[in-house]
Amino acid sequence: MLQIPDHIASITPYQPGKPMAELERELGLTGVIKLASNENPVGPSPKAVAALRRALDAGQLNRYPDGGGYYLKQALSARWGLPENQFILGNGSNEIIEFLCRTFLQPGDEVVAADLTFVVYKLITTAAGGTLKTVPLKNHTHDLDAMAEAVGPRTKMVFVCNPNNPTGTYNSEAQVQRMLARLPDDVIVVFDEAYAEYVQATDYPDTLAMLAARPNTVILRTFSKVYGLPALRIGYGMTSPELVDAMNRVRQPFNANDLAQEAALAALADDDHVTHSIQVNEEGKRTLAELFDSLSLNYLPTQANFIYFNVGMDGGPVFQECLKQGLILRHIHGDWIRVTVGLPHELARLAQVLPDVLRLLRS
Repeated sequence: MLQIPDHIASITPYQPGKPMAELERELGLTGVIKLASNENPVGPSPKAVAALRRALDAGQLNRYPDGGGYYLKQALSARWGLPENQFILGNGSNEIIEFLCRTFLQPGDEVVAADLTFVVYKLITTAAGGTLKTVPLKNHTHDLDAMAEAVGPRTKMVFVCNPNNPTGTYNSEAQVQRMLARLPDDVIVVFDEAYAEYVQATDYPDTLAMLAARPNTVILRTFSKVYGLPALRIGYGMTSPELVDAMNRVRQPFNANDLAQEAALAALADDDHVTHSIQVNEEGKRTLAELFDSLSLNYLPTQANFIYFNVGMDGGPVFQECLKQGLILRHIHGDWIRVTVGLPHELARLAQVLPDVLRLLRS
């Protein structure tokens, strides 16, 4: 009989959504709009698409990718002013979280994170045999003082998702500095900045400066959000050479595929696409705020490309009724739903569907 370790058996597998074509077939709909996964509705940079075409035309799919990410690390080094040996590439930034847990956690070690944040922290910590110690959010934001207080002798890592997913809230430079001042130097602090390019707050933390002062700091970035390349799964981490060296001992040799590296390299150089994506996001945030205000729905100010809003009732039926109308949102828990900032026509569809759904369920 197959014996599954208890810590693995305790994990609830991530449930992926169905392909859009299959969902449309099941619902008998066309033109389903997905506002559930925090994707960039603008799409990828045209330069990234052109780079993919060139890579395909070069006919190198029968060759393994560059296992060291030579050219992409060069470009990242120039962008961030760090030596290349302070970067590690991943199949999405998720994989770097896995590197961290597999490299530095032993059974019984603890990881501190917020109780409502990116679900992958719990999944990977548990899979590595560690224990996740969660700290409640305060005003829907990471309570960094309480997180510092939660650090104990078995704590190896602290995860700070900033801006936080799913709430869209952020922690300031002063808050982060106060937390770091209370942490032992040997605790690894991981700043997950998947949405950092969207941030407009002027007091957002300078984590690169923190890394320079504190080697046990990790900064995670991704090409899946503002760069519009989630299908290719490419992200990166910035940290000390010592931590990169340790993580490379568990990293598979060709974990970042060639097409992803080529597209990321081109996307990184297209500042106009990033600027345009941010402008579209800011306009969409204003549109959503006006919609929620008109419906008297509470919502949180966001520094990301999604908004967390409260429907004043169980969000599950709201999600299901919207789905029947060809609109995919993300029900998080209780009364709260997360919606990705979409294009104008997508948000116009939301403005048509959501009031009718709320009226139906309130009647």
